[in-house]
Amino acid sequence: MDNEKIKIEILKQALINIPFDGWNIDTFKESATNLGHDALIIDALFPNGLHDTFKLFSKWSDDQMLEELQSKNTTNMRIHDKIALAVETRIHTLTPYKDCVRASAKTLATPQYARTGTQITWNCADTIWTWVGDTSTDYNRYTKRGLLSGVLASTMIYWLQDDSDNATKTIEFLNRRIQNVLSIGKNAGPVIKPVASLFERFIVRKTS
Repeated sequence: MDNEKIKIEILKQALINIPFDGWNIDTFKESATNLGHDALIIDALFPNGLHDTFKLFSKWSDDQMLEELQSKNTTNMRIHDKIALAVETRIHTLTPYKDCVRASAKTLATPQYARTGTQITWNCADTIWTWVGDTSTDYNRYTKRGLLSGVLASTMIYWLQDDSDNATKTIEFLNRRIQNVLSIGKNAGPVIKPVASLFERFIVRKTS
């Protein structure tokens, strides 16, 4: 079994334990031992500690979203509807792990982990735009991903406080945010371009 598969197995075990034990390295070490590994394997698999665990969780969540989206018929859908569907799908795939998302969000909101939080949000936005079919390389690339990053961040915060059935209030919030961003984005490109390009270059280099 390769390291990536081992990491995913440990992550899945940790997601069971995190609501009770918190999102910390000890939880991942305990999860590793529960699977028959030496606890020290965590230091090797996640050399950057919690930063790496957050990135893995986000990448795994993106993959779950993409897998679920494969079953959707989006042939006649408008672009912004596809984006809304992708974000909604990601929320639904994360619903069983909402307590884990909440635990990770608390840590990612601290200064020490803020850059990691920015990275994984940008990467998710990039994954969604790539799924939609966007191949732009000019300032539109940064504008689209920058604006969607804002939508993702605000929607996830709203979702963590939402107790409505099937997250209906969150989906309504998401659709409003996307409509707002569409109206802003038409004229925001020249302003966002220099900021967003630096943002991606120095803060959100894509990592696994």
